[in-house]
Parts: sequence; C-alpha cells; structure tokens
Amino acid sequence: MSEEKNLNPEEEKMEAPAAASKPTEAKTSPSEESEDDRDEGPDFSLDSGADEELPEEIKQKLEKNKQARAKKKLVKKRKKRTARTVKVGRAYINATYNNTMVTLTDANGDVIAWASAGMAGFKGAKKATPYAAQIITKIAAQKAKEEYGLQEVSVFVSGVGTGREAAIRALNANGLEVSAIKDTTSVPHNGCRPKKPRRV
Repeated sequence: MSEEKNLNPEEEKMEAPAAASKPTEAKTSPSEESEDDRDEGPDFSLDSGADEELPEEIKQKLEKNKQARAKKKLVKKRKKRTARTVKVGRAYINATYNNTMVTLTDANGDVIAWASAGMAGFKGAKKATPYAAQIITKIAAQKAKEEYGLQEVSVFVSGVGTGREAAIRALNANGLEVSAIKDTTSVPHNGCRPKKPRRV
C-alpha cells in the first residue's frame, strides 16, 4: 500500500508540469500571426467609425454586396493589384430626374470608386432625392479615401436632377477638397424639332 502511495505523487508531479505547459503552447503572440494577415491592404469596411452615420438598412445592403463580390473573387482568381495612391482626382456627378450616380476617378479618368442610389438600396422616386445623393457620395468618398488616399477633386456635374447640389456638398463634408466645379450638362443648339403640343 505504501509503495502505491509513493508512486502516485510522482505520477502527479509528472502530469502537473505537462498540464501547465499546454496553455502556454496554445497562446500565440501577435508577432506569430501569419504574414498574409498583416500584408493584406485596407479593405472598405463598414465597421469603421466614419460609417456610423450611415443608416442600418444601407449598411446591410452594402454588406450583402460585399459578400457577393467576395464569393465571385474566390471563383475568379485574379492577379493582386498593387496599391497605389491617388491624391488628386475627379468627381463626375450624373444627376437625372430618376437617379443620381457619383464616379470618382484619377487624373487620367480611370475609375477608382463609384456609387449609385440603386446600389445603396433606394428604390423608385427616392433614388432622385438629395438625401440619396448625400449617402452615395459618402460611400464613394470613403472608399476612395481608404483604398487610394484621395484628397482633392475637380467636380464635373451633368444633368438637372435634385441631387446635384447635395452631392457636391457631401463631397466637401466627407473630407475631399473641391478645387473646381464645372457644369457639363448638354444643351441643344436648336437641334431636334420639339414635339407638337398636346390637344386635350
């Protein structure tokens, strides 16, 4: 009986250090994280502090779109593009009676970010409202700032919709410096013959 008692404490001593060593193995320091996790560039995330003002419905819609794009990227394995910075660019605002679209480009006209009222979840007559223009401008501006570091834009406005002014103001409000504004709405020089008046 005494021998068994002597053996048991020794076994317990052997097991105790092994058990103590296990938790230390499970812990990993931040330096041991994979390099891929650290090397990934900044993604357009909806959890950043700047997005708190966006309504919940629009956040959910954008999150769904992001997940759908992620699935497509898994199917199509494209080459990873190198991150570049675009500090000065252009903003094209197309404001029609039915919709508002904002496109941000670099100096050559290559698109770096865009947004439309339909993409943000607005439907019907709400797509042409100044509020929709403000929201989509915020989405496009944040994406361009996070991914490319855009700081200054020249604005080119086309169309006579109600979202024109709201989109320009939203660009300035979201940290982009507006250096110039140009109206590029097409005007007919007595081109097409107008319709004859309705007889009621």
